[in-house]
Amino acid sequence: MTTNPLGNRDLIRAINRSTVLTIIKNHGPIARAEIARQTGLSPATVSAISAELILQNLVVEKETGDSKSGRPPILLVINPHGGFVIGIKLTETQAIAAMTDLEAVVIAKQIEPILDHAPASVVKSLTNLIARLISESGIFKKQLLGVGLGMAGIIDARRGLLRESPIYHWHDVPLREMLQKQLKTLVYIDNDVNTLTQAEKWFGSGQVANNFITVTIGRGVGMGIVVNGQFYRGAGGGAGELGHTVVDPDGPMCECGKRGCLETFVGDLGLLNQAAEAWKRGDISAEAHTPEELVALANAGDMGAIEIFRKAGEILGRSVANLANVLNPERIIISGEGTRAGLWLFNPMFESVRQYTLATLINDLEIKIDPWGDDAWARGAATLVLSELFESPVYRGMSKAGG
Repeated sequence: MTTNPLGNRDLIRAINRSTVLTIIKNHGPIARAEIARQTGLSPATVSAISAELILQNLVVEKETGDSKSGRPPILLVINPHGGFVIGIKLTETQAIAAMTDLEAVVIAKQIEPILDHAPASVVKSLTNLIARLISESGIFKKQLLGVGLGMAGIIDARRGLLRESPIYHWHDVPLREMLQKQLKTLVYIDNDVNTLTQAEKWFGSGQVANNFITVTIGRGVGMGIVVNGQFYRGAGGGAGELGHTVVDPDGPMCECGKRGCLETFVGDLGLLNQAAEAWKRGDISAEAHTPEELVALANAGDMGAIEIFRKAGEILGRSVANLANVLNPERIIISGEGTRAGLWLFNPMFESVRQYTLATLINDLEIKIDPWGDDAWARGAATLVLSELFESPVYRGMSKAGG
């Protein structure tokens, strides 16, 4: 098969552009000559790309640098207001949206209740939410570079297809296409844990690790995987369904239809079900209708509540140890709403990790608890758009394909 020379030139141009833009983002203010030195590109190529980025308002000439002789060099820096992106975290009951600038600084937020789970109704709610956010922020629609959406489920990010949603009970919904048709702007969708992992990679605990895993606990249990600095999403976007690994085949029934999934022991609903059973047996001093109430009981010294978290932490720790043994990451980040349980959950988890991880591999591993809230989820979804702007098309294609 013959290759297309024009296509190759376009790809090389796109790679060079993303390389220069990323160098400016990471090291700016920076001189053109230093960009050429760091990238190996010719000064003429760097100058041409810089001129294009300045024309697009993505980069500005900020100030002059020091020079011992001759004219000081002009330094380049990202223009944070050269464009804006919107990130949305879609939950069972609401959509949390954040508008950020090109440095991922949140400049406006909005929340929209989700009352109807039909795909067309959800798209309409999201369209209204985005319109309000644009109006509140005072930007022009043409300044919006795109919208990123994160939600629970198996999502083929490359095709923009929501293959399966455990919360909405959707199957094979072309959500990206539906949103783009309404919004008339670029839309990117991904599993919400991947979006949070993207946030960790860009400006969180994943910045210093090329191989790390984000595990989220809350309504369910999710996982995002970064290998050699790139996302691993699996063949069809389904990688990371840690909550549906089976802990006990004879355990409680899970929403997915199997028994004994990890999230039936560690997720919010599983913890509350255990609390209800403990109340019936008289093993807990009061009913717990919310995860916060269960934590409050543990904080008050209720031994039944403490035992529920101890068991959950031990089971979670075994799963984390399995991840360490299989993938040997540098760092595992535990995040999500479930971190509210604090040491009641994490002390037994750490003990279990130490017990079940291979001694050699545990020396490679750092575990960090990172209790981020909904703002971080939405900000992570915004990085779906930012990554399209900054990442090389080579790596972008690899991560979306899952390898």
